[in-house]
This record gives sequence, structure tokens and C-alpha cells, in this order.
Amino acid sequence: MNLTTKVEFEALIPNTTLDDVVSNCNQSLQGSACASCTTSLSNLQTSYLTDNSIANVSDCSAYPSIYAAAVANYLGPTDEGTASCIFSIQLSDNHGSKGKSEQRGVILGVLIGVGVGLVVLIGGSWFVYRKYQDSKRQKGRDRIRSLEMGSLGGSGLASFSESTHLVKFTFDEIKEATRNFSRDNMIGKGGYGNVYKGYLPDGSEVAFKRFKNCSAAGDANFTHEVEVIASVRHVNLVALRGYCTATPTTPLEGHQRIIVCDLMKNGSLHDHLFDSMERRLSWPLRQKIALGTARGLAYLHYGAQPAIIHRDIKASNILLDEKFEAKVADFGLAKFTPEGMTHLSTRVAGTKGYVAPEYALYGQLTERSDVYSFGVVLLEMLSGKKALTMSDDNQPSLVADWAWSLVRNGKTLDVIEDGMPELGPPEVLEKYVLIAVLCSHPELLCRPSMDQVVKMLETDISVPSIPERPIPLVAHISDIEKSISSNGSSQLSSSAGYRTFTYESSHHSTSKEEGISSGFFE
Repeated sequence: MNLTTKVEFEALIPNTTLDDVVSNCNQSLQGSACASCTTSLSNLQTSYLTDNSIANVSDCSAYPSIYAAAVANYLGPTDEGTASCIFSIQLSDNHGSKGKSEQRGVILGVLIGVGVGLVVLIGGSWFVYRKYQDSKRQKGRDRIRSLEMGSLGGSGLASFSESTHLVKFTFDEIKEATRNFSRDNMIGKGGYGNVYKGYLPDGSEVAFKRFKNCSAAGDANFTHEVEVIASVRHVNLVALRGYCTATPTTPLEGHQRIIVCDLMKNGSLHDHLFDSMERRLSWPLRQKIALGTARGLAYLHYGAQPAIIHRDIKASNILLDEKFEAKVADFGLAKFTPEGMTHLSTRVAGTKGYVAPEYALYGQLTERSDVYSFGVVLLEMLSGKKALTMSDDNQPSLVADWAWSLVRNGKTLDVIEDGMPELGPPEVLEKYVLIAVLCSHPELLCRPSMDQVVKMLETDISVPSIPERPIPLVAHISDIEKSISSNGSSQLSSSAGYRTFTYESSHHSTSKEEGISSGFFE
């Protein structure tokens, strides 16, 4: 056992024994006092070298004597009586001052030797530990290399990525964790597949998202996307723990692709807005969720390398942890684009009511497509209404169009859900509504970027004038195309051709800044 401090030594000895040493040795040890001290020291040595501490025999056996002389005795080991009693070293005046100096030098040498020995022991232990860790890392690298060559055949807990610590699970491990995908373990489902809860071998509860209609042909691209996503870490993004790709063992199973994420205890924002029978979310919680979601998306757009466009922002993809901190989820199918480049997707993904018009109509995907979806989610949080509903005459109605009509007619606060607990100041509520309407503007160039949205949400920066909107987005597709062709553009027209609508708030508040310049969206 390697002892390096007085506290570690005292932890090995009963308190009664230590107290006895201090009581009998903390005095001048000349004459009869030496006998009582050496008796206590003998008990201390017995306790240290025997009983449950027998392993200490291989360590420094002088610890008890050093403790009695240097710690318990107030005069210290260089005192004549202490040196004579405990170390049997005579520092008599008959030897003169030179003799005393020599004897004290011997004691000092003993203490220095003990110290050097401790340093050597600690250094040696650290060296052995580092060699052991290096050996483990090398074995991990060798295993990953063999996996890449297919030497393990995909069995066992397949691999760990050094950079992300991403675990590749076997299908059998996931079946065991989810009780063979029991219905009782299913906590959600969507267009891409079902979500199950389960437990990992270390006892942590996680979520397993099982994709449907997969084939082995896309596994390489899937694995690459998973590796990229796992490297993206932010407090407002759901952390990816691992994944699984597996060929079917029976015809009924099909090819498997599964991702493993942290499980959020409070479910999704959709659950609390539309499915919960419990008390509705208060305004402070909605405000916190809105800001957390905005920060998570801004990080995907400007913090991740390469940039990630989510493509499917909706209330059910905003998860909430035990403290109601928002976590953006399900960006596993996002497309990755070089920073600042526009991506023309050949496959439109997303959910009706949330998808930006330029993406739905033409497949034109940019970061501001996510901004549109965020604006819709923010309107859902503010109003308690779903993104897309059917009216009494069975006509579709977008919450973005509904909110704009109220704002345009000076009824901004009518957007706020009736009975929302703990409502904030009217000017703050108005500002959030205007941000939501601005983000969900059908014109791409009229929307702010996500980092600009974050600044507006968390500071006193005022919301700029909102350009007039074109025809409602639920109009017939031929009407939309007619509107587009009349502008002579191959995409949704810019705000040119529409007059600017400036909202005059009845709850005007003083801003720290004068607003946002005319080049805010350029």
C-alpha cells in the first residue's frame, strides 16, 4: 500500500491507538516519560503491521516511529530526548555541538529517504497506470480496425468510436433491452418508425428509434450520418448514444437500423401542448422551451461542422428533460451541407403544416427552411393551436395564416392561448408573437436566421417591420403557381412587390437598441 499523507496513515489506525500515542509521546521524552511513549509506540506498530493492515509490512515500517516523533511529539525528532527515546540516537553534550549536528543530519537523512521513497512509489504507480491505459486504447484501436475489415462478423458489442464514444449495439442486445420491442415499451411512432424505451447493461434508461423499410444498401451512408450526428454536442440537442445495423435472421424481421438516444423524462412538447390532461405549461416554461429550441437549431446551423439542416422541426421533435430543458431531437435524417451553401434536395422530408413553402414546392432547402418550422412551433406554443387544422367547413387552416390575420388587424394578444398560467408582461408576449409570425413568413428572404432569432428572444432587440404576406399558403396550388409566374421568378417571390406592414404596438417598451438595420435579413 502506498501512503503519501498523514491522513492516509491515520485512516489505517484506530483512533484510540492514535490518541494513546499523542497522550504519552507529546512531551519531553527524557527519563521515565520515554517508557510510556515507547509502550504506546509498540501498540501503534502492532496495529500498523498486523490485523487488517498486514499488507503494510511491504511498505515503510518506520512510519509509526516517524509519526510518534514528528507528529505526536511537539518538540519534534531533532529534540535530544525524542531522538534518544524513539530512534535510540544519542545527542549527548559529551559529543559537542558537532556531534549533535551529525546526529541531527542522520535523522534528517532518514526523513529525506522516506520522502524520496514515497515519490518513487507514486511515480512508479502512475507509470504503470499510464501503460495500462495506453494498452487498453491500443486494443480498442486494433478492434475497430478488425471490425472495419469484417474479421468479427458483426457479433458482440461491436465497436466504439474513439472520437465520439459511439457504441454499435447488436440486434440481440437491443431486443433484450426493449423486451423484444414490447408494446409496453413503445413510447412513440412516426413516419420513420417506432420509438421504444429500454435499459442498457449499466442501468441507464434510453430510447431506441427503430427505422422501417430499410435495406443493407444504405448502411454505409447511415453509419456515416450517425457518426457525424454523434459528434454534435449541445445542451439543447438530444445526445446520441449508439446505433445498430443488422441483417434479418428471419423473413419477418427485415433489415434493421436503430439509433440509441438519451431518454427524456418529460416527453415531447407535443405531449404537453396537445395530449396532456394535466395542468398546461406556464408561460415561463414555454419561454424557456422556445429559447432552448432556438439555441439548439442555431448550433446545428452555425456551430456544427459540417452545418446540419434539420428538415423536420415540429412539436413532437422537441423533447423535454426533467427540468423542462428543450432538446431538439430526430435530426438523424438531416442532410449535411457545406457552410453557407444552399442544398437542393431531391426528396422533401417533413411534416404537413411545418414545412417551408419553398421546400415543399421546389425542394429548395436552406437553414431558413428550419426557421419557418421553428416559427410554426413557436406559434403552437403561444396559441395552443396545432400547425394545421381543419375548419368547420372542412377547409385546411394554417396557424401561421391565422396568427398573421390577427397581427395585421392589431389583435396580436388574441394569439395567446386562453387560460395560460403565469402570463408574462404584454409587451413580451407581443414580441414573441411577432417573432413567430416573422419566422413563419412564406417569403424565404423575409425570415431572420436562427442566430438572429436567439438574439431577439434573449435580449431587448426589437422585432423589425414585417413585410406583407402573399396569398394564404393553403390556397390551391394553381393559385400559388399563378402568383409566382406573375413575378417572373422560378421560386417564391421575394418581398419586392408587397408593401411593408409595420406593427404599431400598444405596449411599446424601451429597447436597449434601436432595432435591426434594413440589412438584417440580407
